[in-house]
Amino acid sequence: MFNLSLSLEDSARRYPAKTALVFNDTRISYAQLNGAVNQIANGLMELGIGHGDKVALSCLNLPYFPMAYYAILKVGAVVVPLSVLLKKEEVAYHLTDSDAKAYFCFEGNAVLPMGQEGWEGFQKTPSCEHFITITADPAAASPFGNELTMGRLMHGRSPKLNYFRTSAEDTAVIIYTSGTTGRPKGAELTHSNLAWNADLCRHLFGFKEDDITLTVLPMFHIFGQTCLMNASIMQGITNVLVPRFEAEGVLTSIQKEGVTIFAGVPTMYWGLANFDHASGNIDVEKILGHLRMCVSGGASLPIQVMKDFEAKFGLPIYEGYGMSEGSPVVTFNHPGMERKAGSIGVPVWGVEVMVVDENDQPLPTGERGQLLYRGHNVMKGYYNKPEANAETLKGGWLHSGDVAYMDEDGYYFIVDRTKDMIIRGGLNVYPREVEELILEHDAVSLVAVIGVPDDKFGEEIKACVVLKEGKSLEADELIEWTKARIAAYKYPRLVEFMDSLPMNATGKILKRELRK
Repeated sequence: MFNLSLSLEDSARRYPAKTALVFNDTRISYAQLNGAVNQIANGLMELGIGHGDKVALSCLNLPYFPMAYYAILKVGAVVVPLSVLLKKEEVAYHLTDSDAKAYFCFEGNAVLPMGQEGWEGFQKTPSCEHFITITADPAAASPFGNELTMGRLMHGRSPKLNYFRTSAEDTAVIIYTSGTTGRPKGAELTHSNLAWNADLCRHLFGFKEDDITLTVLPMFHIFGQTCLMNASIMQGITNVLVPRFEAEGVLTSIQKEGVTIFAGVPTMYWGLANFDHASGNIDVEKILGHLRMCVSGGASLPIQVMKDFEAKFGLPIYEGYGMSEGSPVVTFNHPGMERKAGSIGVPVWGVEVMVVDENDQPLPTGERGQLLYRGHNVMKGYYNKPEANAETLKGGWLHSGDVAYMDEDGYYFIVDRTKDMIIRGGLNVYPREVEELILEHDAVSLVAVIGVPDDKFGEEIKACVVLKEGKSLEADELIEWTKARIAAYKYPRLVEFMDSLPMNATGKILKRELRK
């Protein structure tokens, strides 16, 4: 008997009156959360949803997300979390590829019509039997013509449940990769994968009984899902939910709710570091009276962003490394150990890491190669993708596709994604190295470096740059500035100034969009 939802059962038993979730002015206790989850689970069983069935879930960071998530787990089914930004054709692909039998979808709003996209995607997928609208008002009817809503599914159901007894190696979640090459693939994560990783996170972050986390990382993404939602519920602490990142709104919530632990992606720390705190009612001293732990992941943290944030807040950022296929945490800069700027730290408990050449042979200290790992965090495989599994899980090691090296102290450093590497005139150029340098320019706020086709060199280096407010800079100036500070084959020959860079829902810069 092993089910990730046991962590909610346990916390509801130990801390029934304690606040589990905060959303705006709404407070939901652990007893209330568990009761609502059980009502949804009972409704799912009435629909015939059971062990091994796939249930998709599209929802913002609202209390409805963990309610549906844990209900699906409790009946022995598999959660398929979907990005709230998917369009109808993408929704249809994910529902079909995962063999989803039912689909929970938030109704959305005028700014984000995710409900309409979800409804139309569902209609294109005959194999998916049930569309369950999550309405902002649980008593409201669905705006899409279907009668089934989460509110109606819960109505009259018992808040008690005899849930399905899954095993540790049963699939709990199918999390889709971002699809940097080809179509997204669904990584099958087991109850064991996710429980181990959530438990690791609460120890790595030093959770205490009175801690309060803030989740602005999307819960449909593995970072927010495991490291904050699952870890905080396992610990029995309070989680403040924020649906969208805006620096002022996040800082206001941290200040108002007494948040002690914050986790974000690098662009969030960039936003917090560049926010003018004097323009609003943000009291940094008050925030620092309780905020004690900041964690970065999801993408490599530029050293300049780390310096800017830490100079403004006086708090260290602890960077880790993970990926959907690793549930997600693989390495971390452990508190209490030396913290190295630019490093993703050392392997977490129970996980082995090595750097290899193109023949999967281990490389010596300091040499760059592909990062591989194995341990309790590694997925079962990609759902229905045997060829991809043979390549990614070759030799029992997960092949990350990331270029890395290990220093003499056993700390790992990510150089770049293998697929992002630029080959200019036969020489390898790692965009992250160029980006780190350009960010040191006092006029540059944000940058992404990509390779573009070139007749002479195969690829040419291009920098897409966002300037700081009030700053001006010519392309030739930046090219010459960079040229003087980096090897001749590495500096960008092309510069484009942009108002913003395209990002996904987690705040990760979408280089594939820039390449288009």
